[in-house]
Amino acid sequence: METLTPTCAALEQALMQRASVRRYDGRPVDDDLLNRLFTAAARTQTMGNLQLYSVVVTRDAAQKAALAPAHFNQPMVTGAPVVLTFCADYRRTTDWCLQRKAHPGYDNFLSFINAATDALLFCQTFCTLAEAEGLGLCYLGTTIYQPQTIIDVLHLPRLVMPVATITLGWPAGAAPLSDRLPATAFVHHEHYVQPTPESIDRDYGPREALEENRRFCEINHTETLAQIFTDIRYTREACEAMSQTLLDALRRQGFLAD
Repeated sequence: METLTPTCAALEQALMQRASVRRYDGRPVDDDLLNRLFTAAARTQTMGNLQLYSVVVTRDAAQKAALAPAHFNQPMVTGAPVVLTFCADYRRTTDWCLQRKAHPGYDNFLSFINAATDALLFCQTFCTLAEAEGLGLCYLGTTIYQPQTIIDVLHLPRLVMPVATITLGWPAGAAPLSDRLPATAFVHHEHYVQPTPESIDRDYGPREALEENRRFCEINHTETLAQIFTDIRYTREACEAMSQTLLDALRRQGFLAD
């Protein structure tokens, strides 16, 4: 068994303790620190070295309040010193091409996927760096549920699409750790292995046995933890409706044909 380098060991230890931070102590996050983290995060992988992303920094209380409904009014949106919206951005690259006598063709779904991948890689690298500085953050998956509100509030032009949001600040106390599935649930060797009833029990059983999850089922009057996701949190009807909302926004932003 190979020994980890001190740097790798420290990073692994930090990642094993990472948690979503939803409460902040009110201290500001200064621009110099943010810019240093953004600059370092820009070294992450990117398609064709095009860096197909932008990030909008929101500090103004009124702007945060305007963004909050898009995130189901989760209190950390207005409570955090900074809200960062990471965007898939082909606008800047397209304008560069046009100004340099090139002929861009990036108003299509493939280009959105490429830009979204760039933006999410950049976002995750930023998150890792921010947490290494002692900052706390919460990733908001709600960004793509109601994107048009975000587009309007942030004045995002054609070929710019929000794909991720984080709230950022200095933690007000320790945040609880969430459980994670074991690697046996998601690592496949040579080819994909279809889950079996036995592997489902092996990988999900410990999660289902947690007291907090058993209590969660009792409170929500469900027989299983899975039913909380299918019947309450992420229903078919909600997923289909939000899928249509996302497609409509992609069309308005120029990534899908009418």
